[in-house]
Amino acid sequence: MRILTLLPLALLATPALAQEKPSPARLKADVARLVSFGTRHTLSDPDHPTRGIGAARRWAMAELSRIGDACDCIEVANIARGFTGPRAPNGVNVVDVLGFQKGRDPKRVVIVMGHIDSRVTDVMDITSDAPGANDDASGVALVLESARILSKEKFDATIVYAVLSGEEQGLWGGQLLAETAKEKGWTVVAVLNNDIVGNTVGQDGSRVADRVRVFSEGIRASEPLDAQLARRADGGEDDGPSRALAKAIDGVAGTIPGGLDVFLDRRPDRFGRGGDHTPFLNLGYPAVRFSVGVENYDAQHQDLRTDNGRVYGDTIDRMDFPYLAKVTAINVATIRRLAGAPDAPAKVTLVGALSTDTTVKWPAVPGATKYRVHWRRNDAQDWTGHVDVTGTETVLKGVIVDDNFVGVSALSTDGEESLVTFGGRER
Repeated sequence: MRILTLLPLALLATPALAQEKPSPARLKADVARLVSFGTRHTLSDPDHPTRGIGAARRWAMAELSRIGDACDCIEVANIARGFTGPRAPNGVNVVDVLGFQKGRDPKRVVIVMGHIDSRVTDVMDITSDAPGANDDASGVALVLESARILSKEKFDATIVYAVLSGEEQGLWGGQLLAETAKEKGWTVVAVLNNDIVGNTVGQDGSRVADRVRVFSEGIRASEPLDAQLARRADGGEDDGPSRALAKAIDGVAGTIPGGLDVFLDRRPDRFGRGGDHTPFLNLGYPAVRFSVGVENYDAQHQDLRTDNGRVYGDTIDRMDFPYLAKVTAINVATIRRLAGAPDAPAKVTLVGALSTDTTVKWPAVPGATKYRVHWRRNDAQDWTGHVDVTGTETVLKGVIVDDNFVGVSALSTDGEESLVTFGGRER
């Protein structure tokens, strides 16, 4: 077992093997193991050998280490910081468990994450059983299964497998990792937050097993007012980096046979709610949240009980593991694409006022062998046309800039595509 105390980014190459599908049986086994710790409340005993947050984190760390030992390609680390707030008035040490699968560029990262902590009705109840099967053992199981599959391949970008703590106390694990990314100078390509991704029966008994919601912001929360106004003036409200990520996920999902439809939810999270991707958005990183197509609120943040025949509690029997496997498959395919692609162009500028053609320019991207220039009419949501070019400038004949949006992505030798950078005026 190779346990590190810092944030290592070392890679030992392994041959790529045939792609495999996520296993519902393995996902179920991981969720069952997490449930077995009784409670995973962030304020529960960090030192108890079999119960509480500490035992659960040690198990997750051991699993990532075991996966890393099998491929000799994942380094495991903890990061930790003390936090104090209304839900931890005496302070708590928040620990994130991380696995690093280093790519050829150690500073460019794709992060897939879920939170390991759980809770019941009273957020300060640290002793009652809080199985947290769907919220969010499902996300942690997805992270581990992604590591099992992707560890057999090699990529340009580094993949960070993140098991976070402190979500229920204040999104502290997400804040810790986002601030670590900034401190370390990582170029964050994408953050895939998976939180409540394993049920298909909703509060009203309806079953939704054909889609997964992906939440994303349009205009970045981190953009200063002048940048927001500039994006508005260019019509880019639906094409910020996180929205571009969500659209890329939608496109990737469409290539998976028998997979799920991606419901592009055009807000950062569920109405009035948040998740561990929020601190990344606050720092300007492309980040989205995956969540089930329909929620069952009786199975979220509830004491285990039955009242008047109504069953409450986040238990494993309410989950759908073939569905969770499909959500995992979308994550895996998205990571594979983005970690295998160059970075997105830093900026795309358009010239074409008073012209029937549009000239598109962008700076060169290291590692890119071609670029894909996309366009769509201003009344469309998705790109409808594209052309691949080898240079860093092209003219789109007959594409009138007044009536069309334009963006550019970078392509690798193998054809893996970066996110699309939206084009605007030179400023």
